[in-house]
Amino acid sequence: PPGQIGRGPGCFSPSSAAWGTGHLLEGSLHLEFFKPQVEDFNSSDIGQGVVTEVDAQYITCRMQNCTEATRSKPFPGYIDPDSLIVQDDYVFVQLTSGGRPHYYVSYRRSVFAQMKLPKYSLPKDMHVISTDENQVFAAVQEWNQNDTYNLYISDTRGVYFTLALENIKSSRGLEGNVMIDLYEVAGIKGMFLANKKIDSQVKTFITYNKGRDWRLLQAPDTDLRGNPVHCLLPYCSLHLHLKVSENPYTSGNIASRDTAPSIIVASGNIGTELSDNDISMFVSSDAGNTWRQIFEEEHSVLYLDQGGVLVAMKHTSLPIRHLWLSFDEGRSWSKYSFTSTPLFVDGVLGEPGEETLIMTVFGHFSHRSEWQLVKVDYKSIFDRRCAEEDYRPWQLHSQGEACIMGAKRIYRKRKSEKKCMQGKYAGAMASEPCVCTEADFDCDYGYERHTNGQCLPAFWYNPSSLSKDCSFGQSYLNSTGYRKVVSNNCTDGVREQYTAKPQQCPGKAPHGLRIITSDGKLTAEQGHNVTLMVQLEEGDVQRMIIQVDFGDGIAVSYANLSSTEDGIKHVYQNVGIFRVTVQVENSLGLDSAVLYLHVTCPLEHVHLSLPFVTTKNKEVNATAVLWPSQVGTLTYIWWFGNNTEPLVTLEGSITFTFSVEGMNTITVQVSAGNTILQDTKTIAVYERFQSLRLSFSPNLDEYNPDIPEWRRDVSRVIKRALVEATSISSKHILVAVLPGLPTSAELFVLPCQEATGENKRPAEDLDQISEILIHKLNQNLVQFELKPGVRVLVHAAHLSAVPLVDLTPSHSGSAMLMLLSVVFVGLAVFVIYKFKRYDLPLPLPPLSTDSGLTSHLCVSSTGVLGSS
Repeated sequence: PPGQIGRGPGCFSPSSAAWGTGHLLEGSLHLEFFKPQVEDFNSSDIGQGVVTEVDAQYITCRMQNCTEATRSKPFPGYIDPDSLIVQDDYVFVQLTSGGRPHYYVSYRRSVFAQMKLPKYSLPKDMHVISTDENQVFAAVQEWNQNDTYNLYISDTRGVYFTLALENIKSSRGLEGNVMIDLYEVAGIKGMFLANKKIDSQVKTFITYNKGRDWRLLQAPDTDLRGNPVHCLLPYCSLHLHLKVSENPYTSGNIASRDTAPSIIVASGNIGTELSDNDISMFVSSDAGNTWRQIFEEEHSVLYLDQGGVLVAMKHTSLPIRHLWLSFDEGRSWSKYSFTSTPLFVDGVLGEPGEETLIMTVFGHFSHRSEWQLVKVDYKSIFDRRCAEEDYRPWQLHSQGEACIMGAKRIYRKRKSEKKCMQGKYAGAMASEPCVCTEADFDCDYGYERHTNGQCLPAFWYNPSSLSKDCSFGQSYLNSTGYRKVVSNNCTDGVREQYTAKPQQCPGKAPHGLRIITSDGKLTAEQGHNVTLMVQLEEGDVQRMIIQVDFGDGIAVSYANLSSTEDGIKHVYQNVGIFRVTVQVENSLGLDSAVLYLHVTCPLEHVHLSLPFVTTKNKEVNATAVLWPSQVGTLTYIWWFGNNTEPLVTLEGSITFTFSVEGMNTITVQVSAGNTILQDTKTIAVYERFQSLRLSFSPNLDEYNPDIPEWRRDVSRVIKRALVEATSISSKHILVAVLPGLPTSAELFVLPCQEATGENKRPAEDLDQISEILIHKLNQNLVQFELKPGVRVLVHAAHLSAVPLVDLTPSHSGSAMLMLLSVVFVGLAVFVIYKFKRYDLPLPLPPLSTDSGLTSHLCVSSTGVLGSS
């Protein structure tokens, strides 16, 4: 319905609901948008939103040949879901990149162009609220606004937008949709009402020229009882509620009709600001120039007989049986009864048709009764149709100014004393164009109106940029800083002076060259297409050579810039940082630009490799092992124990020392683009410990899948078997199954500490525990059941081929002890001492530390001391 601004299908906001629209342009073009998880192709020249839960693409094709091969994508990437709007001759789409929304428009199904708002508007939400008369009205919520929007109006193509009014009040509808307090008056082209927030007050403004000029509403001279109203502009004025009802059977706060162009009825108040208290009803019969108070309470008003009859019914929760009629545009009202029994009114509906004099009231007599419909026919009130002498001419004006939107318009009105039926609406009696003045022109894109009335370039705008896409020998329209208000019909006067002039394109050297990716990111994925866009602020594009070096040994050349309009596609086969350079050159000069592109592949898994046990104050190496091993630029974040500050590195290996005995955790997080993976490991730290390599009966290998989870579980089972066979406390034992086949494990004998840090047992106890373990293992008394019928024996293995002691010169005593042990093993029947004493730091063999690691719990009378 006319005037329902802000509740229709124009909404870029991602929070708005998805909808489907279908439009044919000259019988050939159809566009549709589908809700998430719907995919269909059944249109003529189609532009479709094909949507999943997270991604949407805009796809076009011809109905006569709509196949995969013929479908095209105006946008190389995804559009924002629920952002497609088809309205009249316009199609709107939103794309978000770099955290900012970007809006695109297609006029009459032409190529999409990015909508140009003033450079620093920085919108966070946009609503298309009108596309009447080949112009887009858009409400934009900018970065510094919360409950208000700015109104922008466009040129005919919907590309270049200029500010019409700031800080228009907004609210939320019943379904959460945004409601903009902007109302388009029906029947009068270019006339709008808006509620603007000034500081903390909301005031109503009116415009007759599509937002070029706004003014406050003059309050009535007298109230309903004829008492004078003392209200002086600009300190006091009339303020109106501009919400239109979402229920088609009830009227909103304001109403106007195309067939009654001068009559506006609305609820509001007189004062310094708009209020929800002391609401009255007001009517204007001269298109908003003057107003009269008609009721002291809110009423629903219905237009009958082209506004020749106004019907008012009180807004109340109580039952009523009377209504009010006016035959003189609201100057006087007569009370009529429409039912003998009071009725709870649920809604009022006028019969369709231009000459209707019938209305239907529906409601119920009580809260438990059925619906009642009351049909009211006013034909009997009139005894004749209006004749020519029953009318008078009326000229549309704005505070006495007769030229509205470049024309003088004269309408005919029924004389107030005549009581006849009007019949079919005839429109304006006469329309005469006016001579163009400065008032018929608004500031062009990039220009702002100053206090002297002149339109001058904004600080961010370079007027010469209009010729940047212009080639030598061609011409372009050079703006004067003004553009004629769309649909304005003025002629002559200053029209020629203010109209943009054709101008020859100057020959220019390339300037302002940029190279970016189509999605605005600085990353690309290995083996996938990346689209590079070359942008040039100015330069003669027809006689230009473009050279692009992708940085991986491949380069291409183009004869002109138009060849790169759809982007330059390239596939990188390797991971790394590539220096992409582009150079453009014409006969007047050259320019170049560089892009450092990070080519990555997805990081799938991170594994932290470090020893199971280490000696206090001994350097330990930790390495983050990645899959795949080459993924591009990475950042490593290391967390040690309970430290609140991490260590950040660009290398995947670090060395560190622990100065406190016990169980310590290390976490590494690896950041690759938008992906962050982590792994956490536990390491036991003691001044001395002993270790022994374990082997198993061959049947265990048959069930070893060689994965970390299996190794961890079997480590716990082995530890439990050792504790059961030896009766040694589990706090002294740590078992780690090693990767690979045949299956082997490392057994660590650990001391236990009190909470004070002192050893609970002397170091000699480690030897006693080791002897017990060796004895039980050599007697084949340590075994476990892997599954029913499968028992596995645990043996003490021979010394590992990889030395378990540090053989550096500073540890020559330990090395000699190792050699003597080897000789003794060769002479003995069985190995008595296969354990090594670790008086000095002893690094373990280079093991893959995704092997299983049993939990180690040291308990004293004071409670838990450490765990992993």
